[in-house]
Amino acid sequence: MSRMPFATAALDDVVTALKAAGEPTRLRLMALLAAGEATVKDLTDVLAQSQPRVSRHLKLLSEAGIVDRLPEGAWAYYRLAEDGAGAATARAVLARIDPADPVLARDRQRFEAVRAAHAAEAQRYFAANAASWDRLRSLHVADTAVEAAIRRALGARPIRALLDIGTGTGRILTLLADRYDRAVGIDMSHDMLSVARANLAAAGIDHAHVRQGDVSALSVGTGQFDLVVIHQVLHYLDDPARAIREASRAVAPGGRLLVVDFAPHDLEFLRAEHAHRRLGFSHEQMRGWIEAAGLEPRETVDLPPGADGDRLTVTLWTAADRRIEIAGDLPRTA
Repeated sequence: MSRMPFATAALDDVVTALKAAGEPTRLRLMALLAAGEATVKDLTDVLAQSQPRVSRHLKLLSEAGIVDRLPEGAWAYYRLAEDGAGAATARAVLARIDPADPVLARDRQRFEAVRAAHAAEAQRYFAANAASWDRLRSLHVADTAVEAAIRRALGARPIRALLDIGTGTGRILTLLADRYDRAVGIDMSHDMLSVARANLAAAGIDHAHVRQGDVSALSVGTGQFDLVVIHQVLHYLDDPARAIREASRAVAPGGRLLVVDFAPHDLEFLRAEHAHRRLGFSHEQMRGWIEAAGLEPRETVDLPPGADGDRLTVTLWTAADRRIEIAGDLPRTA
């Protein structure tokens, strides 16, 4: 865990942060939120405490600058703050706690169980809707417009190896089949993979294959793909930032990342009826995740909805690994 300096912080700010952190339940909350974002309900399930009690602790931590509250429609996600005296104090305190402490270890196990339950809920939805998955995407701007924008965003640059994270029906593998030498599609759902395999076979595509895998813990080599795509996946995840980090790990030196997902919206029914965990992503939020993953944000393109008011804006974010560019800028030694 990285430590953030707070030598220049005001004394009152540090004292406020220390007072807020100095309570067992709030320390447990800090440790959990250091591992990823969570809702109040998630945290009450982990801590086995009442929602008002957990909310009160989170309010104190938020006021002290230790956690950030991120509203999303009727929900709100919490995460450990990244900047300021509160964030620095929290990380310094957590660094002094034994990670093997039995209370914290039990909390982590429960947190993983909560996340696993969310993933299972999404998988049940995918299994029930795999055959009609492409039809369900009619909620947003036409697929033809999105796919044309994807091809424009990628330009004419050849693609040696493509990784499609959360491949679903394999549509990206089919769309870009004329552009890559080889491709791998990853998805958790057996039902989705069955549809993807059938679609690839029907299209006569033999230079791509799909396999089961976790988007948050990819079983692929580091730096093996010069293009990684995450197409309409992040809004199903509890921790999109983690998926971005995993994707960046797979990007080869000089390679690219393309993320396609929804802009922020307030269509709550997508949570209840379509297993969405997040109601879209802002430009600033995605840029922060991409930069934190070590990539350089490049172009951002919004595809607004048409005349139908209940449709969604789709956004394309492109990013690049600059290791080859930086190496090319360095002076050569004799």
